[in-house]
Amino acid sequence: MGRGNAPPHCRQGAGATRRMVQEDDRAPFVGDRLLVMFASRAVCPTRVLRRASSVALSLIASCHLALAPAQAQEKSGRGLPTIRDTEIENLLRDYTRPILRAAKLAQQNIEVVLVNDRSFNAFVADGRRIFINTGALVDSTTPNQIIGVLAHETGHIAGGHLARRREQLAGAQTMAIVAMMLAAGGVAAGAASGANGGNMGNAAAGAVMAPQEMIRRSLLAYQREEEQAADRSAVTYLNATQQSAKGMLETFERFQNDQLFLTQRTDPYLLSHPMARERIAALEVLAKASPYFNAKDPPALQHRHDMMRAKLIGFQERPDVVARRYPPTDQSLPAQYARAISAYRFASMSGAVAQIDALIAKEPGNPYFQELKGQALLESGRASEAVPPLRKAVAMTDGAPLIRAMLGQALVETGNAGMMDEAIRELTFSTQRDPDNASGWRALAKAYGFKNNRPQADLASAQAALATGDVRTARELAARARQTFPPNSPGWLKADDIVNIKPPQSSDNRQ
Repeated sequence: MGRGNAPPHCRQGAGATRRMVQEDDRAPFVGDRLLVMFASRAVCPTRVLRRASSVALSLIASCHLALAPAQAQEKSGRGLPTIRDTEIENLLRDYTRPILRAAKLAQQNIEVVLVNDRSFNAFVADGRRIFINTGALVDSTTPNQIIGVLAHETGHIAGGHLARRREQLAGAQTMAIVAMMLAAGGVAAGAASGANGGNMGNAAAGAVMAPQEMIRRSLLAYQREEEQAADRSAVTYLNATQQSAKGMLETFERFQNDQLFLTQRTDPYLLSHPMARERIAALEVLAKASPYFNAKDPPALQHRHDMMRAKLIGFQERPDVVARRYPPTDQSLPAQYARAISAYRFASMSGAVAQIDALIAKEPGNPYFQELKGQALLESGRASEAVPPLRKAVAMTDGAPLIRAMLGQALVETGNAGMMDEAIRELTFSTQRDPDNASGWRALAKAYGFKNNRPQADLASAQAALATGDVRTARELAARARQTFPPNSPGWLKADDIVNIKPPQSSDNRQ
């Protein structure tokens, strides 16, 4: 993406882009109108069963939306984009690795996905990914605060909470159907005998809604128990890695302050998470009993954390906000980092490059300063000048796929035919390591286009479409590529695999 919106490699795409369904703990379940319609008159048993089943499914669907995130495709135009950045991803990987080892999940290839959202939140969608909002990273002042959040989400994965939650939802569906059948049967009998006259509609709605509310509260109570279990597991992992749980308590104290104005008007039984004050009370004894409670984050880790926050603020905020957060009087490296990024986004490129060069002079071995310089030059149309710093960044990171993809893109954008073989080599390596990088595939397709290699260009374009969730376009391009590859050659087999992908069902009938 261009300047002004996102950090390096911010993009959308299946496997890279996810949507978090916003949780509203107080939202009513759907289906009430249907219940009132059939409850206000006598109905036959088969119609009661069919409609009760429909309402039960609506009830369960609402519970699912309130409890779990969902995938989103780029073409839908919905959802929050994720951020891809080597520096931040490496830091979060270092935060998570010891926690996963303590949870015996080190071999599960669990990844941390950055959601471009300003709120303080994190969640799990399955057993493979932990999603964390950039707002949580910016608002956390110490690594320990984020490590505590990641430990909590790891507790959900290690505890199998998502699988058990699906079992609870399935059981709730059965209970909902039976309960509403019984309630609707009583309503039908009352209506047939003319009981209560004109009050029949209100009585019917109350009779059928009562079991819904009981099931809803039961599901939410179950989730609150899961949250408490994940908190306890997080403390266990932190102790095992000789880290403090103080960051978790500090996070809950933040939540408690945010909840102060809601406390008087919030029913705690209609929340999917325990109230912050309850979580603090439950964990404070455990946390303070740890011999590591007063352990501090290593200075080098704190520095990396501060640099991460500065990077996000520099890319995501307006210049005036950056200036307030990091005034010119602040000569720390994070402050200079944020101001350099802001200058590259909004000010003159020559001034921005001068600030980035000053950063490089202070830390010549920092690959991310070289990456930033390359990105700034590339996005300002100076691709040839971007190549040398990007080559340095690739060498310093031992070939980080995202940076290598940017180098390949810069080589392509030079338009120099003599650089296309190097571009193809860099982009091929990058996309093999990171197949969800749609922009890498697009650059590779362009490089093959320069070489007049139409089959490989079509195949790379198909991979780009696939990475963004556009299965229809991916299949069309792969079919065209398959026609020009020799039968059973590696390219033909890859194209054939894409052609045979089953298209997902979609609301816009695009298949």
